[in-house]
Formats: sequence, C-alpha cells, structure tokens
Amino acid sequence: MELVFIHGPPAVGKLTVARELSALTGLPLFHNHYVVDAVMAVFDFGSESARKLREGLWLAVFDEAARVDRSLIFTFAPERTISAAFIGDTVRTVESHGGAVRFVALTCAAHEQARRVEAPSRRAYSKLQSADVLRQLTADGAMDFAPIPAERVIDTGRASPQEAARQIATLLGR
Repeated sequence: MELVFIHGPPAVGKLTVARELSALTGLPLFHNHYVVDAVMAVFDFGSESARKLREGLWLAVFDEAARVDRSLIFTFAPERTISAAFIGDTVRTVESHGGAVRFVALTCAAHEQARRVEAPSRRAYSKLQSADVLRQLTADGAMDFAPIPAERVIDTGRASPQEAARQIATLLGR
C-alpha cells in the first residue's frame, strides 16, 4: 500500500494534480477538504474539536486503507492548526500495516499562487479564496508548519498538471 501524500501551500495545484494523477493511475483520491468541510460544518476552524476530528478522520482512513492494502492519493495544505505530530502519526499508521508514505511537494511562485487562489474552481470547497487573505496569513505565520519530507518537489508554475502527474506516476513506478 502506498499513500501518495501531495502537499504544499494553498493554490499550488494539489487537487488539480491529484485528479490528473488519479486519472492516470486509477488510484482513488482522498482530498483533504472532504474531511475539512464535513468537520467545519459543525465546529469552528482551528477549534480543538475541529483539529481532533479532522486529524482523527484522516488517520482513520489511512489506517483502514493500509490495513486492506488500498493505495490512495491524499492532498494536504500544512498550516498551524494541524498538530506537529500529524506527519509522524501518518507515517506510523501506514507503516504499521506494511505500507509506505510517498511525499510529494508542490510549489509555485508567489505571484502565480496569488492569481490562482482567487480562481472560481476553489469555491467548490471551503478553500481560501483571497490573495489579500493569503498574504496576511503568510505574514502572520498561519501557514507555518514543520518541514515535511518530499521525494519529489514539483514547481507547478513550470509543469502543467498533466506533466506533474506524469512525474509522480514515474516516481511511483506506474
């Protein structure tokens, strides 16, 4: 079982690339906002209850997928309301069933990220949708998070979503 863990800041193309990778490989996509949006329907963002449920649900899906040997793609935007232990907990959960976490980081230039963050497609989920808010959150340290490993770093300002997906599929041997 492989958990393809695609991470990066808001609006670098995680979901777009993950969809392309899913179409290319047949791996199911577990977009982080499936859980974020469900939890935020009941609890305020950043509250202890929201944090506990969000991370617990993510880990429960990883645990069950690893237990039944079901590889999947996960998208993740690190930020300060997520426990510093989450990455280690993810690795331990998957590896406890003989699986592996394959970390891939996506990046792009700040001006491109600011342009993308206001794209209408981001309205489908409770995603950040303002370049001004993105700049403020970044300046305030809200996007700060301990470094996350990456087997591959892809600049989505230089690689199309299809090319980024092909690079990841090649990394996975698919």
